Amino acid sequence: MSHPASPTPREALARLLEGNARFTTSQPQYPNVSAEHRTRLREGQSPFAVVVGCSDSRVSVELLFDQGFGDLFVVRNAGHVLGRSTQASVEFAVSQLGVGVVFVLGHESCGAVAGTVQFLEEGTTLPGEMPLLVELVQEHLDPSSPRQDAVTRHVRGTIEDLLEKSSLVREAREAGEIVVAGGVYGLEDGHVQLVWEDTSAPSETAAR
Repeated sequence: MSHPASPTPREALARLLEGNARFTTSQPQYPNVSAEHRTRLREGQSPFAVVVGCSDSRVSVELLFDQGFGDLFVVRNAGHVLGRSTQASVEFAVSQLGVGVVFVLGHESCGAVAGTVQFLEEGTTLPGEMPLLVELVQEHLDPSSPRQDAVTRHVRGTIEDLLEKSSLVREAREAGEIVVAGGVYGLEDGHVQLVWEDTSAPSETAAR
């Protein structure tokens, strides 16, 4: 599927945040959910953003951004940790689907972050393969005060890791083809507070 009238990266980010504003004010539009739209999507997809978020059941990405089928490419795991498959999924969205935004979404009361804080404070370990979550979260926290802004620090750290590890994402950002941003979702008010915004990205000159 081609990408007709694709928004610029800045417009795509604004579209994402405007959807959240509708959600928080109980004025959702529930766009792109009709049977006709779903039928058109059989031809392919052209989402305008990729969202890396947590698997938490309380954080339904399309709902909280008031988007529909085909709008968002969503990558979720516990704690939105950046493993190889997560990085590869983001790279697929950027290089193959032409998204304009890479957005890392954390949330209040994140269990993976809380488990990491508990490990750093008390040495408590998680069973099975879950220590991997702690390993990938802990480097973003302040070891002397791990509770301090833990979720915000983890969102920012995830973005910094992505830009460091993925030359594909980094080069797309430098070329003005994407913007990168991050936010924290409030479970009570539903608001996504920006905690990392791509103010240093170059002007949008790349063709979309």
